[in-house]
Amino acid sequence: MTAGVQVLTLFLLIAVGFVADKTGIYTANAAKATTNLLFYAVTPAIMLDSFLSMSYSRERLIAFGLAFVCGLSTHFVGMLLTLPFFRKGNPQANAVYKFAGIYGNMGYMCLPLAEKITGAEGVFLCSSAVAAYNVMVFTHGAWLMGQGAEKKSKLDLRALILNPGVIALIIGLPLFIFSVSLPAPVTDAIGYVASLNSPLAMIILGTYIANSDLKKLFLQKEHYLIVLLKQICMPLIMITLYRLLGMSGLTLTACGISAAAPTAANTVLFAAKYDKDTAAASQVVSFGTLAAVLTMPFMIAYTKI
Repeated sequence: MTAGVQVLTLFLLIAVGFVADKTGIYTANAAKATTNLLFYAVTPAIMLDSFLSMSYSRERLIAFGLAFVCGLSTHFVGMLLTLPFFRKGNPQANAVYKFAGIYGNMGYMCLPLAEKITGAEGVFLCSSAVAAYNVMVFTHGAWLMGQGAEKKSKLDLRALILNPGVIALIIGLPLFIFSVSLPAPVTDAIGYVASLNSPLAMIILGTYIANSDLKKLFLQKEHYLIVLLKQICMPLIMITLYRLLGMSGLTLTACGISAAAPTAANTVLFAAKYDKDTAAASQVVSFGTLAAVLTMPFMIAYTKI
């Protein structure tokens, strides 16, 4: 199974991060700094690289718009799935769990996986899902995490527009539509930075897991519920819906990868920003990432049946 092999490859990169943290070569503090590099430079670069590598066609533009709508729809389905759950107990942890059940690791997991399985065109379509994720996470996601916090959440239009994913979309989409060719040194530099995405993202996730209480990781019932909702129910619903609507081929696979993503690594960052349970956030991100080794190959295989 090609998807299984690619997910296993990413998991081995996660293991590198785990070992590096445990041996002190690359620790959590260094990973936090690298996360900024990944967020502000590498993820936009891989999105731009996908736009620059695609020749314009009306069909591709329609597919890109369709992938954006699919990305938005996935988050709304996530909201409905998590609605009955995480109502009792610690409200700080509950906000984290709801967020974790809705928002997936679009940039750090979907883009490298799409690159390995579907190539540049799949990355192009997944970039649209990343843009949809940014729209949702800086509106509903910020509101959700900000409930009951001292730092009250408001709709931050600057964060909604001036974030790396949306900026890359604003720059890259016109380049694609008007078939603009940039000088070779510029495109080469963008390509080199984009190639850092898979190893850096996975190694960083490895440090998250290395700093988790592994015993507690597998004993927390909420972790299993989130995996069930986010990584099994949500992709099954979305992929089935896409099929019923006539979607097929590479577009279906790319949208399926986006729907099947484990909990977003940014869950930890949002939890810290809004004074929520960062320990719970780290745990649920780590558990979801480990579970993805089993869940994502099956969901991707489902898109190909």
